[in-house]
Amino acid sequence: MRTTLDLDDDVLRRAEEVAARSGRILISIIEDALREALSRNEQTAVEPHRLRPFNGSGLQAGIDLGDSASLFRSMDQR
Repeated sequence: MRTTLDLDDDVLRRAEEVAARSGRILISIIEDALREALSRNEQTAVEPHRLRPFNGSGLQAGIDLGDSASLFRSMDQR
């Protein structure tokens, strides 16, 4: 597939240097770099965090989760 890319001058120059040193054409260097970046992105995908069920007795008496100031005061008293 043919497409047009606007590359930073430094990135293009470095890719051209790699292509010249390795005896490959520029497009193969760019394709390999994209494949590597895409693969790395897929490998670092984070799985959603799973919450574990709480088997305790629930909220302490007098705790109102809608009142953050009260909640912080309660936490400070511990």
